[in-house]
Amino acid sequence: MKATWLGMAAAAALLVSGHASAAADDAAMQALATKSACMSCHGLDHKIVGPAYKDVAAKYKGDKGAEAKLAAKVKAGGKGVWGEIPMPPNAAVKDEDIKSLVHWVLTRKY
Repeated sequence: MKATWLGMAAAAALLVSGHASAAADDAAMQALATKSACMSCHGLDHKIVGPAYKDVAAKYKGDKGAEAKLAAKVKAGGKGVWGEIPMPPNAAVKDEDIKSLVHWVLTRKY
């Protein structure tokens, strides 16, 4: 009986730590997006100047090439997909940060 309780407690601790880790990762990615000026134009669940991240994730759901396409677009900038207001190039943002941000936008739970 004691072993069962210990096993259940350990499983619960793993679930809680996994949830806390996901929340910490989400907070870290939001901080990176803010630092990189992404959040000036994009909201998580609402349009600002550019589309909401949840709308971007929905649009590209199931598109296996989306991460590479979007990373290139974030780096170079562009216009026309979400309207006529252009997204400026983000040449000052490190490539690995752009890849991480795009992955986060596409895989985040909204």
